[in-house]
Order: sequence, then structure tokens, then C-alpha cells
Amino acid sequence: MSRKSHIFFDTLHTPLGILFFVFSGERLAEIRFENEAPPYPRGKAPEAFTRQLRDYFDGTLREFHQSIVFLHGTDFEQGVWLSLKDIPYGETRAYKWLAERIGNPKAVRAVGRALSRNPLPIVLPCHRVIESDGSIGGYSSGVERKRRLLDMEYYYSVGKER
Repeated sequence: MSRKSHIFFDTLHTPLGILFFVFSGERLAEIRFENEAPPYPRGKAPEAFTRQLRDYFDGTLREFHQSIVFLHGTDFEQGVWLSLKDIPYGETRAYKWLAERIGNPKAVRAVGRALSRNPLPIVLPCHRVIESDGSIGGYSSGVERKRRLLDMEYYYSVGKER
């Protein structure tokens, strides 16, 4: 059985619009913001995952527990993507911090390129990575989406502390 067997997609309406999810069996492989369906047959995402996403957008979920799989990406890119789990909900870190975290402090630009290819935005929260000067930086799915995710997480994290 190949790594890409049993690939299908499903959708969910969210505050960011319709999200497309690509699964390989029970494991999440991609999240897409596009308005065009992925080139796979339609299937049904595990209810536990869609519940997690709804809870995330409601501000009651801080960490995802969905099994994931990478269908592409170099070892370096996958290491960067997995390191995103170390950034707490409602907080941000600089690209430089992430480069240091993976043990390659001079790879700041390579980290940025890897983040632009992150197949699992939101679940692997690349939106939490900003420039060292505090500016928002880029986001492959649009800076406005990044700003909305950061604002939402900040709002819910401040609200929970009160």
C-alpha cells in the first residue's frame, strides 16, 4: 500500500471561510484555504477532528490531537513544521527563534520558506511566527487570515485569564 492510498477530502465552514481537509486514511495530510476542491475524491473527515476545529474556532481548544502525515516535504521542512507545536496558543515567536529551536540559527530564511509550504496551517500553527521586530510577516494563505487567527487566539487567551 502506498503512502498516498485512501486519500480523500472533506470541507468545513469556519470563520475563515470554507476549509478543505485532505486525509490519508484517518490521518490529516493537508488543510487548504482555496475555493477549489483538491484533486481527490470526497470523503468524510473523522468527527473528532471536525469537533476539534469547531472547538478551536470557539476558543475552547488550544492544542490539536489529530494524527497527521506528511505526503511531501524535506526532512528539514518537516522538522520546522513539527517544531511549530512548541509555540503556545495565543503567543508568537520569531522566525529566528524557530531556526534556533531546530538547531540551525542561521537558517532564518530557509525556515520562512518551509513555513510557506506548511501543509497543515492552524493545526501546525505557522500563523504564530512573526518577524523579530514584532511585525506580522507573511502567510501563504494571506496576511489577513494570519491576523485574524492571531487576534482570535489573543482574544480567547486573554478572556480565559480573567
